[in-house]
Amino acid sequence: MNIGYLLFIVIGVVGMIVQARLQSVFKKYSRVRFANGLTGREVAEKMLRDNGIYDVKVVSTRGHLTDHYNPSTRTVNLSESVYGSNSVAAAAVAAHECGHAVQHACGYAPLRLRSALVPIVQVSSSLSTWVILIGIVMLNSFPALFWLGIAMVAASALFSIITLPVEYNASQRALAWLTESGTLMAGEEQGAEVSLRWAARTYLVAALSAIATLIYYLGFARNND
Repeated sequence: MNIGYLLFIVIGVVGMIVQARLQSVFKKYSRVRFANGLTGREVAEKMLRDNGIYDVKVVSTRGHLTDHYNPSTRTVNLSESVYGSNSVAAAAVAAHECGHAVQHACGYAPLRLRSALVPIVQVSSSLSTWVILIGIVMLNSFPALFWLGIAMVAASALFSIITLPVEYNASQRALAWLTESGTLMAGEEQGAEVSLRWAARTYLVAALSAIATLIYYLGFARNND
């Protein structure tokens, strides 16, 4: 069995476990009220102001745990379960997304690199599977197409790897600000830290999955030399 295929299965199972755990942790700390009563939106606005950022808007977006920072529109997009919630989980997520806004303002190198790769990865992620499948059919007559597909998969893997320091650093910035600013009260730090830790692990699983996919196709290419 191709080791990449085996890794893909194992990582897939681990990914489901991590995602289930994240949902459980978020649900748990969504029930823990934030002592100072700030909503996710208010936490985000406060963190932006404290970091001297006034050109970023905090907006609500549909979905659950769909929170993200968009550097092109300079918006912190908070999901419905975070935007108006005054829970510890909502505060942690809101601060994390603002951590990306702080990275952007500071010119954080991994974020700049990830942003530069976005257009390439958008194309690669949508076309790589088709390019590889057609490349397999034409492997004997036009092998370059198959290798183009592998290059697309490699680009997605690189993007996932670069995403790791971006996400972990944003969480570090969030926790540091929540604590140093006095926004978190005694006993709330643990809930925020646990919430962000499990959220970060989903990105780790995604990176491992992308690497396993690349290994699988490289193994396929080697076996068909």
